[in-house]
Amino acid sequence: MKKYILAIALLFTAASQAFSQSEPPYGMSEIQAYSIFYENYRTGDYNMALQFGKWMLEKKPESIQGVNRFSLPRQYERMINVYTELSKEQSDPSMRSAYLDTALVIYDDAFETFDENQIDHYEWYFNRGRFYQENQSQLSGGLDSAFADYERAYELDPERFVQSGDGYYIRILLNDYVSDGEREKALETMDAVEPLASQELLNAIDELRDGLFTNPEERIEFLESRLADNPEDQELLSELSELYHDTGNREKAIEYAERLYELNKSYENIRLLADYAKEDGEYDEAIDYLLESLDMLEDTDVKKNVTLEISELYQNEGELQQARRYARQASDLDSNWGRPYIQIASIYASAISQCTSGRQIERQDRTVYWLVMDYLDRAASVDPSISSAVNRQRSTYEPVLPSAEDKFFSGWESGDSFRIGSNISECYAWINETTTVR
Repeated sequence: MKKYILAIALLFTAASQAFSQSEPPYGMSEIQAYSIFYENYRTGDYNMALQFGKWMLEKKPESIQGVNRFSLPRQYERMINVYTELSKEQSDPSMRSAYLDTALVIYDDAFETFDENQIDHYEWYFNRGRFYQENQSQLSGGLDSAFADYERAYELDPERFVQSGDGYYIRILLNDYVSDGEREKALETMDAVEPLASQELLNAIDELRDGLFTNPEERIEFLESRLADNPEDQELLSELSELYHDTGNREKAIEYAERLYELNKSYENIRLLADYAKEDGEYDEAIDYLLESLDMLEDTDVKKNVTLEISELYQNEGELQQARRYARQASDLDSNWGRPYIQIASIYASAISQCTSGRQIERQDRTVYWLVMDYLDRAASVDPSISSAVNRQRSTYEPVLPSAEDKFFSGWESGDSFRIGSNISECYAWINETTTVR
């Protein structure tokens, strides 16, 4: 009990000391007292600086004759620092707290004394917030007070606050909202901050936002409520489509993807619908979307991959001539790319299966595998990086090539040219290429 009473007395004494002098000490002039204050402040003798600086807080001189560019707010800042530094010299926790509380009294007086034309209220709230945060262990409710001041600073100048500390301060403020269960406030602030944020801060906000929801269904409910107010918000539509897809509601996923597509026929939105169609086995629909996207693609790497994808989808549909057409187009986009040649090899192998459906494969059919091998060789030749994939394909087709017996009875000599087309069967007429007997 005695210790508590002593602490209260110390707090009262220390706080009253800040404003206990209305005139410079020892009958000095203002410039003399100020000069001694400033010199001791500059050299770090804070006890002496305190003795010769307190009068300024009480008298509040707007100027001191002989001191150029005198600033009373600057003296308030220095006196706050004096009490802060003196607190660090105290071994008694009660005395440390007393000095810090006195510094806070000076902060309060500054807000009462100076209007927004005299001091930058944003800066003062921000600095007091840092003061509370740095000294939270000695100040009752220090961290809560820090967040309150950070919030005031943010309200005064959101852009400045967001950029302070490379986003550190807005992040701890958002974390405080989340930890206090103020989800709506946190989400509203995140939305306001995002246009001002760096990519690193955006990533942190995304992670924090995700942590606000315990499951996808809860986030869907939240996003739906926001979409009701902003029915054409493409980011909301995109995220909802993805969430519905992840939760197995494909009907809603496609619904939102189609709404996105109607609002903006971008490659990304067309791509999304194409992927959904592929997953459902709707290859014709997927092809239509991808063909539409080709016209808007400028990046050659993306365009060649989409073109080859179209070829693969046509092959899945059994439209082999169209499949070859788009594989060739993909090759035209990058002549050093081996995958289109592997694709054409696969298309011709599919032609054999298609043409022999319902009957036994004959030696004439097997000649098409020579052409398949030609394209695999070409793939490895133009693109050594895929040689391992080519070798795996070769090992698949080598056992089904025409045998020595096939060649003997048909009069085929190794090295001779051989036409793959209607001469074998009308089913192969569209191929119309020449290969070499192997």
